[in-house]
Amino acid sequence: MNPKLMISEKSATPKFETSSSDGLLNLTQLDQRLFKQYGFGLKTKPIFNLIHHAFEYQLHQNPNNIAIIDANAQKTTYSDLNKQANQLAAILQKANVSSGDGVCLFLRRSTEMVIGILACLKLGAYYIPQDMLVCPDKQRAQVAQISNSKIILTTRQYAEDIELTADQQHLKDSNIELFTPAYASLSPENTAVVIFTSGTTGTPNGVRVTHANLCNILLTAPGNMGIKPGIKVAQILNIAFDMAVWEILGCLGNGGTLMIRGKSYQKIAEQVDVIISTPSILLTIDASKCQHIKTVAVAGEPCPQPLAQQWGSVCNFYNSCGPTETTIINTAIRYWPNEPIVSIGIPTPNNNVYILDSNLEPCRIGQVGEMWAGGDCVTAGYLNNNE
Repeated sequence: MNPKLMISEKSATPKFETSSSDGLLNLTQLDQRLFKQYGFGLKTKPIFNLIHHAFEYQLHQNPNNIAIIDANAQKTTYSDLNKQANQLAAILQKANVSSGDGVCLFLRRSTEMVIGILACLKLGAYYIPQDMLVCPDKQRAQVAQISNSKIILTTRQYAEDIELTADQQHLKDSNIELFTPAYASLSPENTAVVIFTSGTTGTPNGVRVTHANLCNILLTAPGNMGIKPGIKVAQILNIAFDMAVWEILGCLGNGGTLMIRGKSYQKIAEQVDVIISTPSILLTIDASKCQHIKTVAVAGEPCPQPLAQQWGSVCNFYNSCGPTETTIINTAIRYWPNEPIVSIGIPTPNNNVYILDSNLEPCRIGQVGEMWAGGDCVTAGYLNNNE
């Protein structure tokens, strides 16, 4: 059974949001202890509160390190990536993109995609990714309409496939001046990315994920995946998927090298140290051939025990869980070989997860209830949808 997840907004936070015993009196002493032990994530502070500042720190530390290796083995250093992102940010600035604006990135997995992401973030804008290869035309049009974005970034390859409204424009890249744009004063509560989910009505919903949300999961353990300079991270997922944010910004924010997949999952997996994936994709990869692998995390689907056993025997394997509305994941745990159960884990740092009854009271161990999530994982709501 998949439990129903309720998001605990500040205005509707249960009275036991802190780890005190208030609100736990209906539980036994044992259940109270377990509730406190497993319901509250570690309290810690990310080193940065704007996700592109983490990238820029890595840039200044190691400007000549390789930031990206694309599907054609083309390498881009942190320094060159930053220069190209600044160049694009300047173009966007001239097109009147400013803090709080949204920019649609209708692209594929590519270096250009990463340049677009960083350019948006540097201006205080948020990016809205959709993969041109797999996203249906209707969905892409809905995303563009709901977002009210006046700018759509794409490559020449796909420019003719995108139908613009009267308020939208293509940007041409001729006669570009190379300069550093004037950056806006930003808040950690600024939206960094909008991830569109399918929505219960069939109409896509855009989840607004803030800088604070991203820094909390990507720059703390276990979400940082042990990434550091010299570590190669696979970028294998659809760029519109929230876990792709984990791959891309989790890698660059911690100084790693992003390796962008071509057609083969296996080929890229054999070259990297870190994989972030769904279980169904990971099932297609032969772990025995991945000689460099150090850490793997899965989310998005239930993880079969044999899969956890296979990968847990060759690397640090994490099973994790959480909807887009709680910033990619809000629970995670390392799986150790021969464990009989694959748990969804405990709350990630600065996050809370608990099971409540219909009166918003904590459930006893074994009692059926609804799963609630609170803390720094809770995103800023849906884009242009207050319902």
